[in-house]
Amino acid sequence: MKRIKLGLLLLLTGMVQLSIAQTKLPVIMANSTTVDIKDGENLKKGTWRISPQINPDVYLTSAKEVTFYTDISSMTFKINPKVGVYNFIILLNGKDSAKTQIKYEPSRLSVLKKAAAYNYKDSRYVPTFTYQSKDNPDLVRTRQELKLDSVAGKGNEVSRILNVMHWVHNTVRHDGNCSNPSPPNAINLIKVCRTENRGVNCRMMATILNECYLSLGFKSRFVICMPKETRFNDCHVINTVYSNDLNKWIWVDPTFDAYVMNEKGELLGLAEVRERLIHNKPLIVNPEANWNRKLSQTKEDYLDSYMAKNLYRIQSPIDSKYGTESFTDGKRVGYLELLPLDGLVQTPQKPLDRDKYSNAYYKTNNPNLFWTKPE
Repeated sequence: MKRIKLGLLLLLTGMVQLSIAQTKLPVIMANSTTVDIKDGENLKKGTWRISPQINPDVYLTSAKEVTFYTDISSMTFKINPKVGVYNFIILLNGKDSAKTQIKYEPSRLSVLKKAAAYNYKDSRYVPTFTYQSKDNPDLVRTRQELKLDSVAGKGNEVSRILNVMHWVHNTVRHDGNCSNPSPPNAINLIKVCRTENRGVNCRMMATILNECYLSLGFKSRFVICMPKETRFNDCHVINTVYSNDLNKWIWVDPTFDAYVMNEKGELLGLAEVRERLIHNKPLIVNPEANWNRKLSQTKEDYLDSYMAKNLYRIQSPIDSKYGTESFTDGKRVGYLELLPLDGLVQTPQKPLDRDKYSNAYYKTNNPNLFWTKPE
């Protein structure tokens, strides 16, 4: 009986290998489902799981060379953008055939570089951004209950701004898969996270930080950073806060505890970071930038890859205030989106209609209107 089973196993293995041979696809052997991938100069340890049930399992790259390392062997592909697609087989444990595909796509940074052009003469009507006064009762309560004067400290303006960002990052855990608690305001969001030992997504973290800044008298808003495509599975939300001492908007990201500097160590805003990415100018991410105090962030991963994707177009609520997106009692929210000239959807404007319960979406190609100095 054992000889029969062994013979059957050898026959089946032979049939699998014959079937693979007939496809004329390269084959790499593996006994472990975990694969390392060298993408250009970037070695990604344990980044790939062999999945025979997925046909094909697609790996996207913008590199010139990709190597798959299994526990047994390796295979290298020279990537030609004109060819675009490379199919091969990973044979798991000598019997499970996993059809795998390497597919070239332009890097997000290269896509962003094609989106440099704006129209500084775009004069379409857009509302003026507003910032709620720190004397608003809800913001006063926020400042007092969260003890934000103590959090900010007594240092200079920039140190106070960064102290509050660090505090939000360390107080609330990021979890992009969590539903948003209601109502989405700083006090309630922090309370729910502490009570339920849970996290919130980047939009909620930016909401918390925005209300903290407003309660301390800083002009700030959260910024929805989006890719070129209008349908997407991922974007990122950070904050922009105006520094009177520096006379400029600066980049603050509570999810990654991150801010960005030039080669002189000077803080930068979103517009400056975007421009420097496009023109290959030096950018420095603060060394303590991290995700949930577990994963450090490098300039290459955070800016060149992730944020290059998400800085194609940006959007902010027009009125920055407590409970901006609470959506209670039929309240509507106005948003302004800044698009480059090659953005996919330039129109139409959708202003507030007093007879309809819907949000308002304004668009502009003029950065000066989006980054206007707060009054």
